[in-house]
Amino acid sequence: MSYATHPAYSGNYPAPAPGEPPAYFPEKVTRKDAAHLDALEAQSIYILREAYYHFKNICMPWSMGKDSNVLIWLSRKAFGGHIPYPLLHIDTTYEFPEMLDYRDWAVKYHNLKLIVKINEDARCGRGAYKDRGPIGYETADPVTVTHELKTVALQQVMAEYQWDALITGIRRDEDPTRAKERYFSPRTKDFEWDYKDQPPEFWNQFTTSCGPGEHVRVQALLDWTERDIWLYIQREGIPIPKMYFARTAPNGKKYRFRSLGCWPISAPVESEAETIDQIIDELACTKTSERAGRAQDHHERNAMQKLRAKGFM
Repeated sequence: MSYATHPAYSGNYPAPAPGEPPAYFPEKVTRKDAAHLDALEAQSIYILREAYYHFKNICMPWSMGKDSNVLIWLSRKAFGGHIPYPLLHIDTTYEFPEMLDYRDWAVKYHNLKLIVKINEDARCGRGAYKDRGPIGYETADPVTVTHELKTVALQQVMAEYQWDALITGIRRDEDPTRAKERYFSPRTKDFEWDYKDQPPEFWNQFTTSCGPGEHVRVQALLDWTERDIWLYIQREGIPIPKMYFARTAPNGKKYRFRSLGCWPISAPVESEAETIDQIIDELACTKTSERAGRAQDHHERNAMQKLRAKGFM
């Protein structure tokens, strides 16, 4: 299936005017929700500032999805409107064109310093991949492609820039493997993660150092839920890709994405939710997991845990 025939495709991202929130942002968040969001925001800003204080060379991977866009917003709040670290987009070359349009717009809107990395050797079948040939969804399974085009690409760019900390947008409620994470989660020089031996974090005592070649993953959204993310986007008026909202497909049905990744392995869900209020109502009664449409998660038993143990976000 080509991208053009994807059931949720509807053309390029129409950028709103700078400083003008899109029309789908509702007006109200309840007092109880507001207090909860305030607490989450304060915790996340504290984590971001702690990371910036302790680490000398930080980067923030950016998928252009809702969670990493919330991280951009929190980073701007944490540092007076200016994000003091670069953002990194690992481009698999299988991105939705609409997401790339959004990326280009958001870089200007937020005044971001963006680094884009592609594992060119894997895509072209050269260097270490000479005997294997080009790596892609046409020739390999989703787990292999995810590892080579995302994790290995991250290893390559980490070797170039020598970052000692990565700020990620993962949440505990997304996946059982991510539920095992810590706010400051160390990785070895081989990107390995020992999920069976995580450091304790009593009284906000974090792992804030690492050895040569190692790095720490800083998880500022770990305690947020999918509902929290949507309530915060609603309250703050955070720009996000419109692929999260239901649109009518050529078959007459409406679809939206709950989780966005490479287009060959990201499936939309059938949905009538065209506004954030409708999405929040939908989340209250759905029995479908957020990442149900991500094929790499279901390719084999414990696929996500195996990927993350090797360095996947």
